[in-house]
Amino acid sequence: MSADTPRDVWLPIPPGEIDGLPEGLNHLFWDGGEDGDQPYPGDPADCLVYVVPYMKRLQVRVGPLREMRNLAVVQTLTAGVDDITARVADLAPGVRLCNARGVHEASTAELALALTLAALRGIPDFVRAQDQGIWQGGFRPALADKNVLVVGYGAIGAAVEDRLVPFEVARVARVARSPRATARGPVHPFTELRALLPEADVVILCTPLDETTRGLAGADFLARMKDGALLVNVARGPVVDTKALLAELETGRITAALDVTDPEPLPQGHPLWHAPGVLISPHVGGPTSAFLPRAKRLLVDQLNRFVNQEPLRHVILTTGGVGA
Repeated sequence: MSADTPRDVWLPIPPGEIDGLPEGLNHLFWDGGEDGDQPYPGDPADCLVYVVPYMKRLQVRVGPLREMRNLAVVQTLTAGVDDITARVADLAPGVRLCNARGVHEASTAELALALTLAALRGIPDFVRAQDQGIWQGGFRPALADKNVLVVGYGAIGAAVEDRLVPFEVARVARVARSPRATARGPVHPFTELRALLPEADVVILCTPLDETTRGLAGADFLARMKDGALLVNVARGPVVDTKALLAELETGRITAALDVTDPEPLPQGHPLWHAPGVLISPHVGGPTSAFLPRAKRLLVDQLNRFVNQEPLRHVILTTGGVGA
């Protein structure tokens, strides 16, 4: 970098709390504040690397982008980058967008299994019964011997399967954008999804949100799920057609466990809150004790790669160019 090249890096974690940040960059703290009220730490035009604040409102996360005229890298701390890809028109050509692969797999996969087990074994019913002091027994479905379909077999989908194995499921079927072979078995293309759905007792959605997956779990998808099947969504809310899901839930034919919803946050009074057979968690797949140390390791690695002019990891796309 020349002497007059911008060197500012906007970090949503205080730089003093991150060991190993490279010299040669001006590390500035900015996480948007409580409600986007934190002043910018410098001129956005001087920002070279923007690390998007985590778990902030959309307008806070994307607010500075248009003013970052000399930006080289946008690094998210999320696996999904749909909020940024929807705004690539705000970025100059040549900006690399990187996601946080390696940060959220364990936590999100844990939650996928927790939601699956809680929904199958009736944990919400037990909690409600405990609140009333009622001893409520009975038979419940087990995860053992079930057929599970993982839709979206990237890093998170593979981590979900890692955690399914000890539960003695009968079969795991895998679906992704492109077919391929893995050590555990084939990954089927989306074109085979219709044929696989009727065989699945549990369908776990892990796919990124883009125009090919928006509304993927619509009326036809849900209708092809077998009676009594469970839909688990740890992907993005709009991957599921909420209206179509409500229609199926009202019949009692299928159940659902959702960490993400459309709309999100789910407003008070929305019918999904009280639909039969649904368990909802408030988009908590990523924010756990595992997040911060993994996020710090990712940032140190990426910024050292950037300074040393080495290839960055997890490049999703380059603006004005082709996806990586």
